[in-house]
Amino acid sequence: MTDVAAERSAIAPRDDVVPEASSTGSTASAARRRNQLIAWAFLAPFMAAFVLFVIWPLTHGVYLSMTDQSLTGAGGRFIGLQNYSEALSDPVVWSSIRNTVWFTVISTVPLIVFALVMALLVNTGLPGQWLWRLAFFMPFLLASTVISQIWMWIFNPELGAANEILQRFGIEPIAWLQTEHIDIISITIATVWWTVGFNFLLYLAALQNIPDLQYEAAAVDGAGRWRQLFSITLPQLGPVTVVVVILQMLASLKLFDQAYQMMDGGSSDTSRPIVQYIFEAGFTGYRFGYASAISYIFFALIVIVGIFQMVILSRRRENR
Repeated sequence: MTDVAAERSAIAPRDDVVPEASSTGSTASAARRRNQLIAWAFLAPFMAAFVLFVIWPLTHGVYLSMTDQSLTGAGGRFIGLQNYSEALSDPVVWSSIRNTVWFTVISTVPLIVFALVMALLVNTGLPGQWLWRLAFFMPFLLASTVISQIWMWIFNPELGAANEILQRFGIEPIAWLQTEHIDIISITIATVWWTVGFNFLLYLAALQNIPDLQYEAAAVDGAGRWRQLFSITLPQLGPVTVVVVILQMLASLKLFDQAYQMMDGGSSDTSRPIVQYIFEAGFTGYRFGYASAISYIFFALIVIVGIFQMVILSRRRENR
């Protein structure tokens, strides 16, 4: 009997082990909660700023777009979707959007091509590379007001360098900033000269990351420079080109500074971008509610462009 009792006591679970396991679990859960509190404490300032400067302006802007709020403080009456209905039927809204899209198309292509050519030239090992890099990137560091003043002088119909060059080739002078359909091209030329340096640096960094072994192996196989360009360099630059296109399109859609300054605030129907019309509706026409409605219509178009780009990128990844 004594042996049986001893065996049962040995088999039976010991009570002194349970408190130790439970205390270990409670300690781990307490440490987990403490780590979560620390994480939220670090996130709290960012979340507060995000809500204050992003979420609140977005939600308040949606509300303003449904009111007749004025810059003077008058109005504020809820009018539903009347501002959206008026904006969708406003011909100036659609012409401004058309100008913005056209500017995006005619500026994105040269900003990619010129940046790539400049990066290829510098990457070939030209003497004084630091000087070339500085010269190509320096305009990007200038303010938009400086760029606008420089190109306003260049495009001056009487004293500008642009017409001086045209006259040397026997071409009549052009009123660059005063002629419809030419004004938007003038703004595009100034923008390309101003911002191409940023894309140039992106391409140059990507070119310098291509291993030299690939070019050496291609040279051993008898591939010339053009074959190396189309078979090695350009395919390797594909991901960077996608990034450049996305960044450039988003930047071009936000056209305002140089257009407003070069046209001296008096843009024509062929050069007024949508952001400028939003500015005019809100701060010149004192119609905050209407300007907010136009802003969200434009925002919806940007979202559509973003979704389109994401679909293209996802399809490219699937085809690889």
